Formats: sequence, structure tokens, C-alpha cells
Amino acid sequence: MNAGNATVLRISLVIVWLAKAAVSLWEINGQSTDLLVGAGIGDRHVRIVLIAAGAGTDLLIGLAMALWPSRRIYLLALALMLCMTVIATVLDPSLWLHPLGPLTKNVPIAAILWFLIRAGK
Repeated sequence: MNAGNATVLRISLVIVWLAKAAVSLWEINGQSTDLLVGAGIGDRHVRIVLIAAGAGTDLLIGLAMALWPSRRIYLLALALMLCMTVIATVLDPSLWLHPLGPLTKNVPIAAILWFLIRAGK
């Protein structure tokens, strides 16, 4: 795969991470909260902190991939995505069965990150 293709893959991941940050905050009183309430996190302040922390992390990863693409950033993104996938699986395993794939999308994202890590792009 050439450098142009790697750039397209990287930009697509930047969009995913930035969109996740924006949607998490947009849905702070909707789907984001519903997931945490369903997991038994009843305290509103704790939910807001968790959602804001997740959105902030997504924002930083997206910006880092956009501005300073490197193996280190891709490894960090992969590690964080794997951690968040495990946490989401523990909180609500049915997300794996959702028809729009909120967790299954992480499989091709992991493959793209692994490619970028190996390519050093």
C-alpha cells in the first residue's frame, strides 16, 4: 500500500475519533448517559466526568493522529480503543449484537491501526 492510501486511512480514523468526541458530548444527556445508567452508574456527576473524560481522550487522539501521525500515536490509539472496547463489553455486552456495530466497528479500526503501525505512516 502506498503513502497516499495510508493517508486516506489515517484521515478516516481522525474523523472517527473527532466524531466520537463530538457525539459523546452532544449525547451527554442521551445515549452516553443511557449506557452508563444501564451499567449501574447512577451518580449524575460521575457520569458527566466519565463522558467528558472519554470525549476529551477521543479528541486528543484524533488531533494527535491529524497533527503528529506516528507509530507511537497509533499504538496509543490502539491500546485505548482496546481498553474502551473491554470496558464497553463489560458494561453492555449486547453492544456486540447491535446492528450498527458500535463495538464491531473496532475490529476494522484495529486492523487499520495495525497497518499504520507496521507501515510507520
